[in-house]
Amino acid sequence: MWRKVASVGGLTLVSRVFGFARDVLMAAVLGAGPLGDAFMVAFRLPNHFRAIFAEGAFNAAFVPRYAGTLAASGPEAAKRFASGILGWTLLVHAILLVTAFAAMPWLVGLLAPGFTDDAGQFAQTVELTRITFPYLVLISIVTLISGMLNAHERFAAAAAAPILLNICLIGALLLAPWFPDAAYALAWGVLAAGFAELAFVLWDLRRANIGLGLRKPSVEPETRDFLKGFLPATLGSAGTQIAMFADTIIASFLPSGSVSFLYYADRLYQLPVAIIGIAIGTVLLPDLARRLASGDHTGANRSFNRAIEGSIILGLPFVIVFALEATAVIAVMFGRGAFDARAVEGSAAALAAYAVGLIAVLMLRPVTASFYARRDTLTPVLALGIATAVNVGLKILLVGSMAHAGLALATSVGAWINLLVLFVILMVRGHIVPDRRLIAFTCIAVAAAVAMAAVLWGLRPMVAGLPDLLPVFPGLLPLGLRGAAAASAYLVILGIAWRLLARRLPG
Repeated sequence: MWRKVASVGGLTLVSRVFGFARDVLMAAVLGAGPLGDAFMVAFRLPNHFRAIFAEGAFNAAFVPRYAGTLAASGPEAAKRFASGILGWTLLVHAILLVTAFAAMPWLVGLLAPGFTDDAGQFAQTVELTRITFPYLVLISIVTLISGMLNAHERFAAAAAAPILLNICLIGALLLAPWFPDAAYALAWGVLAAGFAELAFVLWDLRRANIGLGLRKPSVEPETRDFLKGFLPATLGSAGTQIAMFADTIIASFLPSGSVSFLYYADRLYQLPVAIIGIAIGTVLLPDLARRLASGDHTGANRSFNRAIEGSIILGLPFVIVFALEATAVIAVMFGRGAFDARAVEGSAAALAAYAVGLIAVLMLRPVTASFYARRDTLTPVLALGIATAVNVGLKILLVGSMAHAGLALATSVGAWINLLVLFVILMVRGHIVPDRRLIAFTCIAVAAAVAMAAVLWGLRPMVAGLPDLLPVFPGLLPLGLRGAAAASAYLVILGIAWRLLARRLPG
């Protein structure tokens, strides 16, 4: 399993490197002001709908059923099932696209009501969103094809496809002089990326000789079974997006730049979520589905324990760095051009608040995969409903005293509540049993993280006066030296523990 996780995580890391190059350019060109906020809303709106209808919800319902059909009835039956779902996907998204175009001013007003005070910014946001919104249709088809590839244990193309989005947006920024402004160039870049990603995964599907056609939408037993899983999962995804909608809505009333502060902090926060959490969840879901279908419950529990263990061990260093060095990290990544000191401080406050919930978000990937592999998409929805209610309530309570950082902190608290509810349910039902190795390595990882924090903090005054060898990345040398020393301490402690305990605690 870990070889596949490494493959997905490695390609995701490459995508994130391109993504950071994109964000560095965006921050320098757009800054954190009205123009940047307008594009962020235009970029977020189709991505909110994508997150509701595609990706999480779609994969939760589609991958186990497609994999089950493939194993039980063969490739032709799997092709028929996938082709029918593709027909429904195109029909539903065509209706959604037409409706959204007609109602775009209302949608933008709902997502960013604070923009209505500036008629020019509001009109530009509406126009930009009409350009980016068709990306939703394209990426939804990409999600379906990626799910098929994953079920066939072909993870590379689906993991690499997002690289094309970043390349297209970097190219759009380079072509910005030929557009009214950089925001319009980026909007068209988003749409171009949708076509590029679709072409790429289609190419890999054809190369693997995996069948997919287009069938007229019909309500057959397998379709009803898919909808039975998809509708609750969609409600769950909607719950997550409601909390994110709340962030954008509330931030639009805060001082200019608040939407951008949250965006840039979230971009860094999403790095470990993508290369660790999403990679583990992507590989674990079909693995658990196959094991449970064959009655290998012991193997399923072992895979789950190793996924949780990996999430904690790999995630804790990011928590330490984001919590203790948020300002330095934001300054190194984005502190240039139009991204001024105010933007650095604002984004750093949000990043530190997001760090509080990072481990919970990483662990949620294997935890929810354990439910989805059992074709239970309802329980995660109910747990998420509780977490979302707490999350939104805390946003309202904290925004007055903490501004946009309160929105990020509420997100972290909601993630922990969601995780605890689901984890307890899994244990009560007997679906998972934390093994001795998981408990031991969790304790060791926490101790190693404390040591890492001490090294990171203790070396701060020793390297504070070092010059910037690369002025374009201010503070990179002192942060890099302290980070390397702290990471070494973390790895040494884990390495010693591994040599002492791995053979005694097999897993």
